[in-house]
Amino acid sequence: MYSAFVIGNIASGKSVATRYLERCGARRIDLDVVAKDLYVPGSELVAQLADAFGWDVLDEFGGIDTGMLAHRAFRDPESIQQLNALVHPHIERYVAQLLMPVQCCSTIVPEFELTVIELSVPREYRDLFVLADEVLAISADRDIRLDRAVRRGMTIEDASTRMELQPSDEELRAMATTVIDNNGSEEHLLDSLDAWLDQFGLLVDRKGRSL
Repeated sequence: MYSAFVIGNIASGKSVATRYLERCGARRIDLDVVAKDLYVPGSELVAQLADAFGWDVLDEFGGIDTGMLAHRAFRDPESIQQLNALVHPHIERYVAQLLMPVQCCSTIVPEFELTVIELSVPREYRDLFVLADEVLAISADRDIRLDRAVRRGMTIEDASTRMELQPSDEELRAMATTVIDNNGSEEHLLDSLDAWLDQFGLLVDRKGRSL
């Protein structure tokens, strides 16, 4: 199994990339979704998040209102650091079990030629990068990302605030072993992903190209 973290700032195209790879046959793990699955009503993590960010981040069922949590947590670097300090240990254990399954479970865990792990906050999770074979960054210029974010429903103010709290393009590229430029069309991005896969002879069946 070949494994890669796929990183990128908001509206860079990392989700488009990982979903394409999934359609090609890869196992796709979105750590944002994994984090949300941890927000079980009554759990210790939910209580810690409510204590840290206010009990009104709870929804009517006692779980986490992810929209409210995002509003509270993504307002400044300190809040983001506080959120990651609570959630990170759970994510770290999950990724370690995913990429290094114990021997007793090897017969029941399905085999995948490629596993891609989508990650939107790479700075706080760099210590996990050693668990994968590669870190693939999807990069796009800020103005292009801002336009994409607005077109998918965000306000300019919200998108700009998120971008200011994320790594710079230079920092993002420095974290990666491979960088794919996504300033062009989606078709160009998919061509670049095909070329990346071809380096390793991975996923020769590209039926996932049918969008």
